[in-house]
Amino acid sequence: MARSSTRPTSRDVAQAAGVSQAAVSLVLGDKWRGRVSQTTAERVRQAAQDLGYRPNLAARNLRLGRTRTVLLVVPALTTEFFAGVYTGAARVAAQHGFGVVLYPSPEGIGPARNPFASAQAALDGVIASSMAADALTAIRGDQLPLVMLDSDPGGSLGAATVNLDITDGVRQVVEHLLGLGHRHFLHLAADVASWTFEVRARELAARVGTVAGTEVRTIHAPISIEGALTATEAALSGPAPRPTALVCDDDKLAAGAYKALRRLGLRVPDDISVTGLDDLALATAIDPELTTVRLDAELFGERGMRALLAVLEGREPEGGDIPVQLVVRGSTAPPRSTS
Repeated sequence: MARSSTRPTSRDVAQAAGVSQAAVSLVLGDKWRGRVSQTTAERVRQAAQDLGYRPNLAARNLRLGRTRTVLLVVPALTTEFFAGVYTGAARVAAQHGFGVVLYPSPEGIGPARNPFASAQAALDGVIASSMAADALTAIRGDQLPLVMLDSDPGGSLGAATVNLDITDGVRQVVEHLLGLGHRHFLHLAADVASWTFEVRARELAARVGTVAGTEVRTIHAPISIEGALTATEAALSGPAPRPTALVCDDDKLAAGAYKALRRLGLRVPDDISVTGLDDLALATAIDPELTTVRLDAELFGERGMRALLAVLEGREPEGGDIPVQLVVRGSTAPPRSTS
């Protein structure tokens, strides 16, 4: 296969050698002895030579911790969730003498303006949400030590990936609703091309599909209260049979759905149950309070920063998804009748 004309990165070397990016850093930084085998070291050096890879001297200084600055790239700060991620990341960074610069990518889509004259000359590494991944190319963050949050571990751009256990969160929601007797679901899905939302849709369909006589209809909306209101009102105004449970991809969508339901003269949970995902402050500000999945944003940020420190030091980051918890409140109840 013909290679692109762009300068090869350490990630390209890792892929060619069949090793981790951390192993490449160890070998090319001559710190591999006692950590990887001599055979592996020779394979990495050969792959680097074959690709014509030359370490970026500025980036090498950064990996030695010269600037001690990390960039956290997130979608637009429209909820407190990513503020929590920042708080957790900054707490761990401070314990290790690092600072964290927060960079919101407008609406989570690129291209984004480079916040530095040269990101590679100003940063030790990058932590990025998959919803903001398009910003990485513009700031050349994908050529720095990179940890991805909320990203497909099988196709991640980063040297490490940290995820919340969203699959289990959706499972908890569906088991709760099925246990109440719901069989007809409407999925209010975020209109964002992101792995985390694909996981939610796939798991919802799979879990509901395990019970006979169930159905899921999906509608999409931008992550805004107005967008959710419009989509929900349109979906429930038609002649189609009304669902008994509305499963929302996040709490902001659920809040917009509440407004649509009130406009239509429907009561939560008497006429329709509603669930969210995030457990933002918004979840207890609406009435009735929202049944939702609690995500520990600060722990997410902490784990992301710890993973980046591990990559910078040539260690294997901690594995395993971060557990999440269903919080049952007043927005869910048994349907008036079941099929």
